[in-house]
Amino acid sequence: MQLPPIVQTGHAILRERAAEVTVQQIETPQFQQLVDTMIAVMRQAPGVGLAAPQIGVSMRVIVLEDTEQASAHLAPQERHEREREPFRLRVFVNPVLRPQGKESRLFLEGCLSIAGYAAVVERHRQVEVSGLDRYGKPQTWLTHGWPARILQHEVDHLDGVLYVDRMLTRSFAKV
Repeated sequence: MQLPPIVQTGHAILRERAAEVTVQQIETPQFQQLVDTMIAVMRQAPGVGLAAPQIGVSMRVIVLEDTEQASAHLAPQERHEREREPFRLRVFVNPVLRPQGKESRLFLEGCLSIAGYAAVVERHRQVEVSGLDRYGKPQTWLTHGWPARILQHEVDHLDGVLYVDRMLTRSFAKV
């Protein structure tokens, strides 16, 4: 299967609010193929999250997964500071994000749609997300640390927001 390219910054779709997905759409083979494609693109990149607009599809769908291999390059102390623990593949359709508490964290963040750059971004430490799974079943996930950061980053994509809109500008750097 030929995978679509990851849309890069400057493309209009990255600055638009993505469309809500209906239950009728979820039940189609085309939607299931979209989810499979998103997972394949995310893993091939490699990345820990992907939003449908990043492959040119204006739909409120995100996929995320953080494997042991994805953070293997980090020292144990870095993993601890980032609260980065592996988690299984998650798919959220029409996600609604709710920050929990007032704590936030500053960490370096990159994006597959802004290839080659990173910056420090402040994000909520803990969030709760609810939405539908890839089959239309309701789900909720309360998480903190790195998974919460990934969720906030990907949900931002669905609202036309990029991390550069939230970054500490003096931290923006080529990687």
